[in-house]
Amino acid sequence: MKIINTALLSYGMSGKVFHAPFINLHEGFHLLGAWERSKKLIQDAYPGTRSYASLDELLAYDAVELVVVNTPTYTHYEYTKRALEAGKHVVVEKAFTSTVAEAEELKMLAEKQGKKLAVYQNRRWDSDFLTVKKVIESGKLGDIKEMEIHFDRYNLDLSYKTHKEEPNSGSGIVKDLGPHAIDQALHLFGMPQAVFADIRTIRPVSVVDDCFDILLYYPTLHVRIKATLIAKEPVPAYIIHGTNGSFLKSRADIQEGILLQGAKPGSADWGTEPESEQGTLNYLANGETIREKVQSEQGNYFEFYKGVYTALAEDKPMPVTADDGIRVMQIIEAAFKSQAEKRVIEL
Repeated sequence: MKIINTALLSYGMSGKVFHAPFINLHEGFHLLGAWERSKKLIQDAYPGTRSYASLDELLAYDAVELVVVNTPTYTHYEYTKRALEAGKHVVVEKAFTSTVAEAEELKMLAEKQGKKLAVYQNRRWDSDFLTVKKVIESGKLGDIKEMEIHFDRYNLDLSYKTHKEEPNSGSGIVKDLGPHAIDQALHLFGMPQAVFADIRTIRPVSVVDDCFDILLYYPTLHVRIKATLIAKEPVPAYIIHGTNGSFLKSRADIQEGILLQGAKPGSADWGTEPESEQGTLNYLANGETIREKVQSEQGNYFEFYKGVYTALAEDKPMPVTADDGIRVMQIIEAAFKSQAEKRVIEL
């Protein structure tokens, strides 16, 4: 089996929770280490790894084949560009970049260098989203006409991650939670024809956007994407109405929560939601109304890195491509333009 030597550009929350456990689990990856600026923790968690003192040191190490850019959004363009120029494959966290132009430049650079470039969109493998996708594909809802995707939280205080709360090219909720929900919508339905957005700052302590409502217009479908940090009582994360029925589903994926508690992936019941979080399906069958609970699919972020391994070992497309990332950035730029100009933006 081909072994792909991999290094992280950070071993903070995202490195500990979303990347290292799954890279370590896959027998085709060898986790070499991480760039650690102050605390040196990766060697305690993964004996035999290395703590790099600088990005230059990490990129100069010829053994590193894949670099995971899991640093603040405003650094993504610079660090991804440097990694590609150093001859490395790259997985870059969402938001892909700060602008569409940066995203397009990185795609072209990867192609020029003959390297693979992926955007980390783990929420495609959330249990709730996989359940929604299965219900839509079943055809029981008929033609989908309306869908809402909510990524709501309740937090009146500023995050300790200052790069998310202080004005910079990657801060704010649109570029933090927005890429998750936007990517899910595009994964289901492709690119819309137009975008309208209402982007606001609503918490008294906040100086960046912390609430948005984005409407994607398709020829026969409207998708509403909403996120806020003042949702004390959550509504269903997914509300879908079709010509033959409706489906409501909570945001109930357990993976992030148990990973934060130190759980390691790989068990048979990994990503299994509580039965109490099953979605409600109400549809017509042979002229009669059927209202039933839908067993949730199992979530598994490991599928992303399985896809990355296949892409690198067998020269296949990445599981989430640079083009996917560019399309998300196009929606984000259109949303900010819509907010600024108070109008629908044609794509």
